Amino acid sequence: MIKLLNLFKKKIYFDQYLFISITILSIMGLLFLYSASQGNIETTIKQSFFVMFGLILMFLLSQLDPDFYKNNASIFFLLSIFLILITFFFGKEVNGAKRWLDLGFFTLQSSEIVKIALPIFLAAYLYDKALPISILHTFITIVTILIVVNLVRIQPDLGTSLVILLAGLYILFLAGLSWRFIGISLTIFILSLPFIWNNFLEPFQRQRVLTLLDPNADPYGSGWNIMQSKIAIGSGGIQGKGYGEGTQAHLDFLPETETDFIFSVVAEEFGFIGVCFLLITFFFIMFRCLYLALNARDRFCRLTIGGLSLLFISTVFINLAMVVGIIPVVGMPLPFISKGGSSLLSFYIAFGIIISMATHKKLMQK
Repeated sequence: MIKLLNLFKKKIYFDQYLFISITILSIMGLLFLYSASQGNIETTIKQSFFVMFGLILMFLLSQLDPDFYKNNASIFFLLSIFLILITFFFGKEVNGAKRWLDLGFFTLQSSEIVKIALPIFLAAYLYDKALPISILHTFITIVTILIVVNLVRIQPDLGTSLVILLAGLYILFLAGLSWRFIGISLTIFILSLPFIWNNFLEPFQRQRVLTLLDPNADPYGSGWNIMQSKIAIGSGGIQGKGYGEGTQAHLDFLPETETDFIFSVVAEEFGFIGVCFLLITFFFIMFRCLYLALNARDRFCRLTIGGLSLLFISTVFINLAMVVGIIPVVGMPLPFISKGGSSLLSFYIAFGIIISMATHKKLMQK
């Protein structure tokens, strides 16, 4: 009986540190969402189903061998591109943006799928290439990234397109991109900023950048969101006002409290202490992922873990920088905390794949 149990254990691939910390984040997210939604039990219950399904999905995906992801990376990537393309024709339009596919029981944001599929596809493409990465392979990778970024940008979804761009560039950098090429690319990017400003950004996106530079110029218009967010964060003090006692959210001064600005609700109600606990949890996950990447079994696994973990870190940073006024408002949920089924499930999928890459070890390594 003991031998049978030991055999069963050997077949379970599991990282208790990531699983426990992500579960803690998910529970915190449900508590924060209940308060941010002003006690909307229906919203909280719906989110809790996504959390339970996501944790199960994460566990199941972690049991698959990394070779499964490597061998099917192209299929996953093409499927995610197909979902984006059909969104243009059959997508559900909300506030002028066509980003969602209505599946009846669930509304899928297709860009959330491609942001996971792209790093895996690029890792599968680059893992066996000689170092440093050749100009040809670099060119193919950059073109692929830009095509995906522009497909998402024209939905329009600036926040997700930015994250996808970063995810692709992370893989390229980790795969062995030369520093000379990086320097040349940064120079070209800086010089092309005026062209990007005039030709790629929508008028409302340019207004968000201008609002960042001077939010007081239109305090009751475009500057309202960020000013109310700063007030909420600052008013929390050391210990916060108490759970469910945040005035900025509950008196409807703060917009998008369930999604983009939920961190402001946390800061107001739980103060500096609550924010520190939340950030420590995020940082623990970040360092655990980096540790797993360094100890993964092969280059493909290291690239995938590195790319997906940096994707997670970037999403957290962009959301936090947005709500405190460091960068423009781009519409970025806080992972495992904000409301949203597609975004939430995409990160459960990402961490299921990360755990798979980290826990499956080859019996013999050359």
